[in-house]
Amino acid sequence: MLLTEKIQNAIRDVPDFPKPGILFKDITPIFLDAKLCNEITDAFCRSFSKAKPDAIIGIESRGFLFGMLMASWLNIPFIMVRKAGKLPSKTVSQTYDLEYGSSTIEVHDGVIKKGWNIVIHDDLLATGGTAQAAAEIVKKCGANIAGFTFVVELDFLKGKEKLINYSNNIQCLVQY
Repeated sequence: MLLTEKIQNAIRDVPDFPKPGILFKDITPIFLDAKLCNEITDAFCRSFSKAKPDAIIGIESRGFLFGMLMASWLNIPFIMVRKAGKLPSKTVSQTYDLEYGSSTIEVHDGVIKKGWNIVIHDDLLATGGTAQAAAEIVKKCGANIAGFTFVVELDFLKGKEKLINYSNNIQCLVQY
């Protein structure tokens, strides 16, 4: 069975979450299968082995899960992108638009080194706003975006269109 099929079989559909009319794609059952987690991590890391990233950024909170596994597999630093107000020290932040309003994400100042090649990871690519904000933080810090990785892409929301200007290397293992 192909990796895509294994992931699709593990993902649970949750109707009307977080609000009526939305079919939520729940990736948490994936984490019950250690072998599948290893296959996902391996697929992501192999796609970047030639690019030799200097660090992996994981976007709060589900981006931390495979992001940390990837960083460990590649033996490189893992950097957490958190929602505003969650980090205890000086930060670099970026505000981005949501469907209704805006949000801000941030990283600790000084953890992204100038000239580094960074892979940005999150569990799901929807509209691309959060990943784009993370890319803007990477640019503010003088680093490069080596690419993006996502377990799931909701391709009808066209999130890749926001990210293509940062990198052509956008890996999504499953599309809906």
